[in-house]
Amino acid sequence: PIALLVPNKDYKLERMEELERPRPGHGDLSGAIKYLGTIRAVLERASARETAVRVAAGALAKQLLHQFEITAFGYVVELGPIKIEAKPGTLEEQRALRDASEIYSLNPEQDEEVKTLIDQCQKEGDTLGGIIEVRVEGVPFGLGTHAQWDEKLDGRLAQAVMAVQAIKGVEIGLGFEAARRRGSQVHDPIHYDPSQADTRTLGFTRPTNNAGGLEAGMTNAQPIVVRAAMKPISTLAKPLESVNFETRQPESASYERSDVCAVSAASVIAENVAAFEVARAMIDKFGGDSLPEMQARWRLFHEMAKKR
Repeated sequence: PIALLVPNKDYKLERMEELERPRPGHGDLSGAIKYLGTIRAVLERASARETAVRVAAGALAKQLLHQFEITAFGYVVELGPIKIEAKPGTLEEQRALRDASEIYSLNPEQDEEVKTLIDQCQKEGDTLGGIIEVRVEGVPFGLGTHAQWDEKLDGRLAQAVMAVQAIKGVEIGLGFEAARRRGSQVHDPIHYDPSQADTRTLGFTRPTNNAGGLEAGMTNAQPIVVRAAMKPISTLAKPLESVNFETRQPESASYERSDVCAVSAASVIAENVAAFEVARAMIDKFGGDSLPEMQARWRLFHEMAKKR
């Protein structure tokens, strides 16, 4: 078995008072009623701190994907009302842009604009959400399946990303925009380039990738593209109206220390949970009891697929 330890340097609090005023948008009220318990118990388990273990597991999954030259890559595309214009470039060039950005976007030149907005929200006791995007590059044909609803890779990816705290919407490829267009403007034409027959696309090329790399629950050898909408953090320095859980009297919601914006962190989490699901799909497809066996099956499938 693999064991991972993630130390928490900030695990001690001098006092942990019981909370009595549930925060709108958090699990306080629903959880306390569901489990017939306290708000404090719900708060700790519902916290995004839980995602530390999913990031750790995703980092391990990325090590497996690396053996097959598959890369997961997450970044911020919108923060509050600000749309970030991604700078073009290769995967490595864009990774360098993201790593140079304080907000983890593909345009460090917009960092100051975004930071100004975050500072403004902090002064006003408010919080911000945003939109993140994850690309998974280098995937082959055939991960996932059309034959079983709960094994469709788009469904598994959507569930994994949607389960990240504060995520309220997920789309793949063109997503909701596809509903506003005609079919001729949505579906990606299929071309064939014999010079690419030995690549993992098997020579089948697409001028667009509106499908986000997934058709009928299966990968089509184009990059997987997943976007997620993150709501603003529920804990506000200027709390919203609530009700005292014990007295049932109107009061302001509880306030504990809180960030103003966690969209950048969410992009890291989404990158890793997506990587975990793609790694699962790779193991489902190619299996084996060792990496060399899995790699041999990968090569065999590629050779057989070229003859289709």
